[in-house]
Amino acid sequence: MLPKDFSDYTATLFGDARWQRYLASFDEPTPISIRVNPFKVAYHRADDAMGGNACKPPTSSLPAIAPLLGRNVPWCRDAWWLSSRPQFTLDPLLHAGAYYVQEAGSMFLDTVLRQYVTSPITMLDLCAAPGGKSTLARAALPPGSLLFSNEPDRRRANILTENLIKQGHPDIIVTSNYARDYARSRLAFDVVLADVPCSGEGLFRRDNSTISEWSIQNVMKCQNLQREIVCDIWPSLKPGGLFIYSTCTFNTHEDEENILFICENLGAEILTVNTDPSWNISGSMMEGFDYPVYRFVPGMTASEGLFMCIMRKHGDISQDTPDKQRSIKQSRGLNIIYDGVPHPTYKGKAIIPDHAEALLIDRNDTYPCIELSLDEALAYLHHEAIILPPDAPRGYIIVTHCGMPLGFVKNLGTRANNLYPKEWAIRMAVV
Repeated sequence: MLPKDFSDYTATLFGDARWQRYLASFDEPTPISIRVNPFKVAYHRADDAMGGNACKPPTSSLPAIAPLLGRNVPWCRDAWWLSSRPQFTLDPLLHAGAYYVQEAGSMFLDTVLRQYVTSPITMLDLCAAPGGKSTLARAALPPGSLLFSNEPDRRRANILTENLIKQGHPDIIVTSNYARDYARSRLAFDVVLADVPCSGEGLFRRDNSTISEWSIQNVMKCQNLQREIVCDIWPSLKPGGLFIYSTCTFNTHEDEENILFICENLGAEILTVNTDPSWNISGSMMEGFDYPVYRFVPGMTASEGLFMCIMRKHGDISQDTPDKQRSIKQSRGLNIIYDGVPHPTYKGKAIIPDHAEALLIDRNDTYPCIELSLDEALAYLHHEAIILPPDAPRGYIIVTHCGMPLGFVKNLGTRANNLYPKEWAIRMAVV
């Protein structure tokens, strides 16, 4: 049961036809979509998201989900809808970082970045956990770019770090800070993505807890928090820099009204994104607000709810070549959790490799590799003992599945120590 105050407000906001389609979506299957990691999975791609239908799904590289791959998500070059939801947790290639499960609407960021970012930049994803938009951004940004991915909540930041490590790209720095902490650093960004905390109206179909937590009071509380976050991070955006504001809610208090606040009080112009009418993206729903915004409504688009607006900060554009080491020095005072570089553990004279090294897209050939069957790979991911071939070399070995690295084991001859991170181990039983 939807809250009455929400229904009364949103029915008027949407109009009857859109409101009826939205209500009907609750009785329809929830769309499932995945995004392939192009650094690990090779396939035929279109040149850009607008030509996405020319992409051929990577069926040979993803055997577990190949039978389910359907239409390409047209606003994201590397994404497809699935015909049904598989047991993702029991697919080793998910844990290897071959693909990411993500709402299709959130992938609209791919179209935005490919249109407006054409040379290497330094970008901040301010509220990044669990990592969907960060992993997408890193794939969409030009080579040579540097991504800061931030999450204030330390528990969620650990999940973010895990997902980014699995993607394997070295030019990522993960932090756990508040926006005001960034303002006190010497960092300045060409692009800032603020997917701000919100009332979650766009997730009602997927998450019943968001319905029970919704209230008009919480909507207004979110609006105030969102403005505070934007004001805190604004000094860290370069003049002429791109600011991407996003929520997963429908109401204009957290969406259009905040965009007006940013433009009038902080100084920004609203930009247009190239879209296709067939995508069924809704625009502004606030009377008197005639600027381009992008709203995904369940029932209209094959996605959960999303709002996005792209702005450019007033001032002359000054873009420096990204420099990772300089950026790390400038981030003094920030809590850096992961800097994209594996850090081995030293135990006496022994060197224990960092799990992240096995997953890097540009790792060297220091360690031998051994291919695991599906059952062996799942045992490894459950952090169980696995048996290696008798002729397997002693020492540290990278185990793979379908040619994709999963992590390290240490072969002692009589047994192999499973070095998969215990905190990452899957808990779901194999049926």
